[in-house]
Amino acid sequence: MKSTDFNYISPHSIEEALQILDQTEGEVKIISGGQSLMPILNYRLASPQLLMDLQGISGLNHVNISASGTTLGARVRWVDIEEHTKLRESQPLLCAAIDHVAHYQIRNRGTIGGSLAHADPAAEMPGLAVALEGVIHLVGPQGSRRVNAENFFLGQLSTCIASNEILMSIELPFWPKDRAWGFSEFSRRKGDFAMAGAAVWFDLDKSGAASNVHIGLIGTGEKPMRLVDAEAKLNGQRLTGHLVLDVAKECLGQMSFQSDIQASEKYRRALMVEMISKAFAQALQPLND
Repeated sequence: MKSTDFNYISPHSIEEALQILDQTEGEVKIISGGQSLMPILNYRLASPQLLMDLQGISGLNHVNISASGTTLGARVRWVDIEEHTKLRESQPLLCAAIDHVAHYQIRNRGTIGGSLAHADPAAEMPGLAVALEGVIHLVGPQGSRRVNAENFFLGQLSTCIASNEILMSIELPFWPKDRAWGFSEFSRRKGDFAMAGAAVWFDLDKSGAASNVHIGLIGTGEKPMRLVDAEAKLNGQRLTGHLVLDVAKECLGQMSFQSDIQASEKYRRALMVEMISKAFAQALQPLND
């Protein structure tokens, strides 16, 4: 299928883009990489009057690494992350997860901002944004605002972005070099959307006990989330594979999981237990060597 007719414009500044959003009547869709938006248009799930391309706006594809953290512009592509050597030190969990994002052709065009704004709960970036405590920078006619990732996603394909706002960047907090982390994901084919995935990280105190445990879930429900009950149970503990498995089973057993053509609720819950266990095993391996 093909999309309905629409007008196209490519502004050269954020100010111009915001003016267009403010003055245009009817639906406006913002396109960055287009890897999620174009299929939606072609299937006529959306019929905007205007398509506004951000490619002409400079600065949105920058990666800034500082002592306070890492800022990724909305037009940073997956391939940009793959090829950025310093990101492997400043955000290793992010870089490891990018290898699971779609296929090379899509990673060559798909962008951070597009994935966040699309808000597919089975996509890696929304889940990573929540697990890594990202802060999303939005700008609109009334100025800019910063939204914690956990409050940014409202539901499946739904965010708190207003119709006259533009997603500018995401900020990820500073990452200590000795932090333990792991990522595991299952899909029917490499590059497909995740049926279940887990991004985990934690620090160790002087006694060797885990602190600041984070468990991000991908492909669980209508929006990305953290398994906060399990995090609380694991904080202050010396982590082992058996302990993680028991806690994951207990906490996931209290949750409901979607059942669809891909997997039953029972299968998806068991799959998520396995993904959490594998992610923690990856995180614990360097500590046990």
